Order: sequence, then structure tokens, then C-alpha cells
Amino acid sequence: MKNRKTPIMLLALLAIFFFRFIPAPTGLSADGMQVVGIFLGTLMLWIFVGIDWPSLLCLAALTLVPTLNPAQVFASSFGNETFTFLLFTFMLTYALSQTSIIKRVALAFITSKWAQKGAWQLTLLFLLSVLFIGLFISPTVLFFIMLPILEEIYEILGLKKGSNFASMLMIGLVISCSLSSGMTPIAHVFPVIALGVFESIANVTISYAGYMAFAIPAGLLIFLFMLLVFRFILKPDTQQFKQLDKTDFKQMTFAQVTKREKIILTVFVLVILLWILPGIISPILPNVAALIDSFGTAVPPLAGVVILAMIQVEGKPLLVINEAITKGVSWPSLIMAASTLAIGSALTNENIGLITYVSEAMKPIAQGLAPLLIIGLFITWATIESNIGSHMVTSQVVTSVAVPIALSSNAIEAASLAAVIGLVASIGSATPPSMPYVAIAGSSGWTNTIQMLKYGMLVAIGTLVIALFVAYPLANLFINV
Repeated sequence: MKNRKTPIMLLALLAIFFFRFIPAPTGLSADGMQVVGIFLGTLMLWIFVGIDWPSLLCLAALTLVPTLNPAQVFASSFGNETFTFLLFTFMLTYALSQTSIIKRVALAFITSKWAQKGAWQLTLLFLLSVLFIGLFISPTVLFFIMLPILEEIYEILGLKKGSNFASMLMIGLVISCSLSSGMTPIAHVFPVIALGVFESIANVTISYAGYMAFAIPAGLLIFLFMLLVFRFILKPDTQQFKQLDKTDFKQMTFAQVTKREKIILTVFVLVILLWILPGIISPILPNVAALIDSFGTAVPPLAGVVILAMIQVEGKPLLVINEAITKGVSWPSLIMAASTLAIGSALTNENIGLITYVSEAMKPIAQGLAPLLIIGLFITWATIESNIGSHMVTSQVVTSVAVPIALSSNAIEAASLAAVIGLVASIGSATPPSMPYVAIAGSSGWTNTIQMLKYGMLVAIGTLVIALFVAYPLANLFINV
């Protein structure tokens, strides 16, 4: 295995340290080439070698880019709000995992009448619950709410790391979180960015109702496609789960919920409310929503950790900080998330100029194509970029280039194209740079970066086809501007 990895490592290292010296195309700087090389080399190492030292190598290599400096790199990685959000959320969910509450929730899934009918019914029930809850809350928040529940399901079913059934559930969780964030603009930044770009260029507003009227049916079709990929391509071994019923778990009995558990659950629920309330109450209490929203995503779990550490029950704190940091935080995953944030920041840095270069390069190509090919080009671009890069950047850049070109054509509905780009820009889940929780899942041991790449890209193919031939025509029907 080491011999097989050696050529990949050498190729990746060459890209990271020598891509800068390849003559850059007109309009792209040497720094831009260097960042591209770091991105490509690191991605190769993540997929084929590992996540630990390649993530640190990525950060070290970025400090060598002349336009950047170490302070910028560290501020965009370890100093990023997403990093602190992940750190404190890991600690908070660790406290919850030490109670019986998550196990009770997991048992409720597994022992329901529907789930008892077989493994596929259990899979459908779990992933549909993720999809439904995700219509209203942030995908990253959703992932960390559902992750401990899924890990308890693994434990109860006796699944081992390496099991393709366990891998399927983890991949399904990741893709369902991303998919749900594209189906509504409620508390989801990616479609909102696309709609906002269209409004700023065309001075016309796309209604949320019109967006959801096409995005929800299209999202359900993509969800169905994902299940078909799992059923006929991944084909997990589910034989041992077909006869599940409550007797399998009769030995699992729980005492009454303790005072300690009640307090931990209350704090956890309050943190979730601080995450989701702004999107719910903004129409009726905009000032209160704005105040809560100003806390961001990291302050609520930070506050939760502090409260749990301060409160003592029977002489013991509800959360021991040292224990939570050493046992509850997945540091390899967190370091990988930090490096994805740093490389994403470098790729979008205005002084590096990559976004400007790509945008200018795409305009003449798109303008010379037939309307259907132009639509297909932008949907393909958004689909691919959202799987290998930031969802936010994808939504911003692709929509910014697509809308002016679409407005200049009488055969393209610019509003519909912008809305569909917002949908597909939200869904990518194939590689760690796409979303932080993709990095967490890929390094969890329940699945890996190669499986995430394979099945994420297979779902991306279905997403592209459904977006082009279903979502765009539906958007033309429901979006009236």
C-alpha cells in the first residue's frame, strides 16, 4: 500500500511546491497558480493518503504564498468562526453523549414499527428525518445534532467501522444535510446568496414561495436518486438487520431521566433554539431576531459549554473541560476543517485573483453557446464547484457570471437559472473543501474520503441531470418576475 501511495505523494508534493513555477495563463498571477497547486496537491493527499499531516502541510504551504502571510492563514483557519463553532459543538455534544438521552432517541428510531420492517426502512426513516429537519436549520448545525444519534444507532446495532451499511448511513447523513439546505432559503445562506445576486443585478426579487415550489420537488427527486445509488451501486450488506424488533433491545432499559441529564438536555435545546430562532421569528420580531443572529454560530455552543462547566450536581460539574477536550473533540477532523477553511479563503482572496480570472474566462465561452448549452454549462459549473470547493463561493461566483449572460438572452429565464444555481450550489458533498462536516464525516472512520468522493460525485451526476431537466423547467413555471 505504501508503494502505491508513494507516486501520489510525490505528485502531490510537486503540485504544492512547484506549481507556482509553471507559466501562468494570461490574467492569472504566479500566486494564483501556487494556490491552485496547493489545493490540487492537498486534495490528492486527503483522498489517497490521509487527513492528518496533509492538513497541516496545506496550512504550512499557504504561509509561503507571497500575497498571504502566516497571520492571514491562521486567522482564516484556526481563527475562523466555523473552527470555534466546531470545537465548542464537539464539547457540547460530548456532554450530551454521556447521558442516556441520545440512546433513547436512537432507540425510538430503531424500534419504531416502520424501522422494524428492515434495514432499508430504517435508512429511509433516518434520512427523511434529516431532510425534513434540515428544511429549517443550518446544515452544519443539523449534522452535529444528528451525528450523536447516528453513532448511538451504530452502537445499538453493533455496527463496526468499515461496514458498508454504516458508511452508507454516514454518507446519507452528509448528503441529506446539504440537500436540505438547498430546498428552502429558510436559515440557508447558499440559495439566499444566489437570489440576492439576481436581485442586485436585475433589481427584481424572487419570492421564497416561488423558490420552494420548484426546489422541494427537485430536492425530493435528488433524494430518491441518492437512495437508488445506495441500493444498486453501494449495495450494503443488510441481511442481519431484516428482523429487527423490540425484543432485540429488551435488555436495554433506562432508569428515570436524572436531574443531571435534564439540565444538560435543557442547555443543549437552548443552544439549538439560539441557532434556529432568527429564521423563525424574523417576520414578527425582526429586532430580536437580529440580536440573536448577531451572536453567530459559535457563541451559543460556547455559552453552553461554560454553563455546563459552571453548574455542579452532586459535587461534580456537568462538563469537565479537560475531559471534553481530550475525549470529545475529534482533533484530526478539526485540523482538517481548519485547513479547508484556509484554502477556501485563499482561493477566494481578491488579491490572489482566481475568482476574477475564472469569471472572465467563462464569459466568452458562455456567450457563444446555444441557450440550452449555456444553462447546462452554468449548472454543470455550479455542480462541480460545489463538490470540490465552497458552497458559498459557488453560489456567489457562478450566479454573478450567469445572470448578466442570461439577461442578455431572450431564450433564458435569468431568475430561474439563478434559483437553480442556488439549489445545486448547496448540495455538493464529495470532498472536504465543500463543507466542514464533509471533512468530519470523511475522517470519522465510519466512512472515508474515497467513499465520500465516489458517492458524492455519483449523486452530483443525478443532481446535474435533475437540475437541468426538472428543476429549471419547474422554476420557469413557479418563479414569476
